[in-house]
Amino acid sequence: MRKSHPIRRVVLATAATVSGVVLLLSLKPSSDPASAAGGAANQPPAQEQVQGGAQPAGSGSVTGDAAQTQYGAVQVRLTVAGGKITKAETVQAPKGGKSDQITADAVPKLNQAAVAAQSAQIDAVSGATYTSAGYQQSLQSAVDKAKAAGGSGASQDQGSGSGSGNAQAARTVTGSVSQTQYGPVQVRITVSGGKITQAEAVQAPKGGESDQKTALSIPKLNQAAVAAGSADIDSVSGATYTSNGYKESLQSALDQAGG
Repeated sequence: MRKSHPIRRVVLATAATVSGVVLLLSLKPSSDPASAAGGAANQPPAQEQVQGGAQPAGSGSVTGDAAQTQYGAVQVRLTVAGGKITKAETVQAPKGGKSDQITADAVPKLNQAAVAAQSAQIDAVSGATYTSAGYQQSLQSAVDKAKAAGGSGASQDQGSGSGSGNAQAARTVTGSVSQTQYGPVQVRITVSGGKITQAEAVQAPKGGESDQKTALSIPKLNQAAVAAGSADIDSVSGATYTSNGYKESLQSALDQAGG
């Protein structure tokens, strides 16, 4: 039997090794970790796209300052979405005795009115004058905060093609206190785009018969001020002193606002 030559064995072994390497290379996946990572980077991450969508301007919750009334504190919290008031609720309201019944009747109506009006320009609830006044005061505070945070529905509704500019131009001015025979009257107005968008009395005669006259006349005077855009408004019958004091303070506020 013929023995194999040593050189021939080396050649055969080398050839076998080369064949094995070629076979392994042909079976290796075409993508390596670097290319796989590169492919993943080119695909938009779905989770980031979902989170990246910004909320509409003027969205979130804002709580107004607590308003102290004769029967307890009133504090309003608003939920604002897309620049509009979508929910109003009280976080504080008068409690105890007869106040429980009055609060239970008045607060839901005031909440609904705030959402419907998109401002603090709402009517007082009959039989709940103090609670209504405190609600309106805290509501105005919440509306002001919402405007400062990005604009509320009230300010955006005033916009006519340039909403953001009008929202920035809106400002609140408080007139001087006008002393009347039955007590002080002081008016606060919100002016936007050169127009009165809201008016309210931060002080008005109180006690005895004055409570009834104030509850009757102030909402009418507020509405008249917004409608007229000036202090040239009619007095409310039966509330001459309050009306005169209101107009005097209103004119002071307009002078400060430049109108």
